Amino acid sequence: MNDRPINLNRARKERDREREKTRADENAIIHGRTKSERMAEAMRSEKARAHLDAHRFSDED
Repeated sequence: MNDRPINLNRARKERDREREKTRADENAIIHGRTKSERMAEAMRSEKARAHLDAHRFSDED
């Protein structure tokens, strides 16, 4: 085995960090989008909003 004593608090924290990192990586795969994808989506929604606003029917006669 190991001749040096193990700091159990440090080992526990290291184990928890690894679990959180794994969980964060999984969430990034599922929910993550690149900056260019977010910007493209924002531009598409802005264009759609402008298109609908341009075709809005107003009854101000």
